[in-house]
Amino acid sequence: MALDVYVGSLTRYYSGDWENVAEKVARERGVQYRMTRTPPKDTLRDAARIRPVVLAWRRKLGEALSGKVDAALDWDESADASYFTDRPGWDGFGSLVLWAAYSEHPALRRPQSLPEAWDDDAALVRSNAANFKSRYGHLVRNIELWLPCGFAVSFEAEDAAGRKTVIGSVMTLRRQLADLNDATWQASGGDVASWRGAPPGEDAALEARAKFAFSVFTSLVEQAAAAKLPMKLDY
Repeated sequence: MALDVYVGSLTRYYSGDWENVAEKVARERGVQYRMTRTPPKDTLRDAARIRPVVLAWRRKLGEALSGKVDAALDWDESADASYFTDRPGWDGFGSLVLWAAYSEHPALRRPQSLPEAWDDDAALVRSNAANFKSRYGHLVRNIELWLPCGFAVSFEAEDAAGRKTVIGSVMTLRRQLADLNDATWQASGGDVASWRGAPPGEDAALEARAKFAFSVFTSLVEQAAAAKLPMKLDY
C-alpha cells in the first residue's frame, strides 16, 4: 500500500479531483491507473455536495477548539483550490518517525534499517507515552491530518468523512521538522532539497529513507503553511 501526502482543500481531496504522483506519471504515459478513495459519509462524490459537509465539519470543529488555536479554522475550501502532493512511502515515513523518536531517546540504539514492525519500536513507544512530552509530537503521534493554524497539542476527533482521526497543526509540524533538522543533521535548505532525488531502494539505510521523507514533508509543509491549506496522509 502506497503512502502519499496531499495538501489542498478537503473538498477537492474527497471528490477525487487530484492526482498522486503515480497517477500523474500514468496519465502522462497513457497508462491506466485507478485509485479508489472514500468521500465524506461514504456516500458523496460530487464536489458541490461535499463542500457543505466539509464546511459544517470545520465549523463544528472550530467551535470545539475555540480558545485553543491561534486563529480561526478558515482556508480555501473550493473544489478548484490549488493542491500539492508527493509520495514519501510508508518506508520513508516510518524511517522519519523513528529518526525523530530516537533523537529524543539517545540512550536507545537507533536501528540501521527500518524494522518491519516499526510502529511498535521501543523509542516510538516512549515518545508516545502519556507522560512524555515529545519535541516532535506532531510527527510521531499517529497524526493523519494537519490543519493550517497553530496549536500545541494534537487531538483525536472525527474528520470530515466521519472517521476517528488524530489531528495536528501544519504550523507546529513545520517548526518541529526544523527542530529535528537542527538537532540532528543541521542541513542547509539546498541539502534538504537534494535529498528528494529518487526514492531509496529496498536495502537503503534508515537514515537515507528518513532524509528522503524529511525532504518530502518539509517541501509540502512549507506549501501548506504558505497557502494556508490542510495537509493529509493518503493511503
